[in-house]
Amino acid sequence: MRLPEAITLRQSLREQVLTISAQRPTFPSFESLALAVFQYQATFNPLYRTYLHYLGVQANQVTTLRQIPFMPIGFFRNHVIQTGRQPNWQPDPDTLTFASSGTTGERTSRHFVSDPALYDAICTDIFEQMYGPLSNFHILALLPSYLERNNSSLVYMVRQFIAQTGSDKSGFYLHNHHELTEQLRKLTQQPDEKKILLIGVTFGLLDWAESTADLSFLSTNENLIVMETGGMKGRRQELLREEVHQLLRNHLGVSSVHSEYGMTELLSQAYSAGDGIFRPSSTLRIVLRDINDPFSLYPADYTRTGGINVIDLANLDSCSFIETQDLGQYVGDKGDFRVIGRFDNSDVRGCNLLVL
Repeated sequence: MRLPEAITLRQSLREQVLTISAQRPTFPSFESLALAVFQYQATFNPLYRTYLHYLGVQANQVTTLRQIPFMPIGFFRNHVIQTGRQPNWQPDPDTLTFASSGTTGERTSRHFVSDPALYDAICTDIFEQMYGPLSNFHILALLPSYLERNNSSLVYMVRQFIAQTGSDKSGFYLHNHHELTEQLRKLTQQPDEKKILLIGVTFGLLDWAESTADLSFLSTNENLIVMETGGMKGRRQELLREEVHQLLRNHLGVSSVHSEYGMTELLSQAYSAGDGIFRPSSTLRIVLRDINDPFSLYPADYTRTGGINVIDLANLDSCSFIETQDLGQYVGDKGDFRVIGRFDNSDVRGCNLLVL
């Protein structure tokens, strides 16, 4: 049950998040809403409120984004993170729950999504702002390891996307490489007005590309988008993102490889149309921090590598201010960024393993 005093405020913020998601806002309007979300979560998220207390931060004195403390992403492994719920709230069996991948016996991150409709709408807005209507796509998803478990946020998102394509040619592939190749061949030989999105975990795409004798037919289809989601997941040697993209370009004959940046703890995504440069989505912003001092933030024009902090307005019901274990760099002056790798000794998992 939600706290009665939080219900009205949450509904107002939810409507604003949906509006800003659909409109790709300017920075001032994003900042204003992010500050309002911070005040809401600082008041009604018990864990985040306690974290702020131990840092000596008084929420009513925070007036800019750079004053907001970011919660370590590891909290998602050890705590139930919810905003606007009764103290000691626990999810029921029907609560949509995303979990990160991990080795046997390892505690994984869990993200409880109490408002799937909000997540669905934002994911769709983010993708369609970048690539156009999902109804214009056939989506072929090569996601081994993700499909082998039932709580992957990536699989959930792609499943929603596939449903929205309305295409009976869309679908998931596990290790059935031959079927994937033949479906791509059919779509290439019988082209229609729809684009083809081939989205796959990195090791899966490489395994398929290297085990298939001839994929040169793909180079003739100008409507094909190849997108990697990152991650070798211990299946292959880690490679530089540039090396991965070059291998895929060589095998597939495509001019560029797209990328998706996301993770269990974030409900927004960012996409790259090539060269590993990610464009922040309508509900997401990146703030880089000093590698040695997590409370020191880099200015927006800083050129050195820093730790990636994420402001994710889609995390309305958990925490929108996350200190990740990824390393990144700013690119240009419009909020674009590169993902460089991960801090030493951080978990090897998910959609952000590639290093440059």
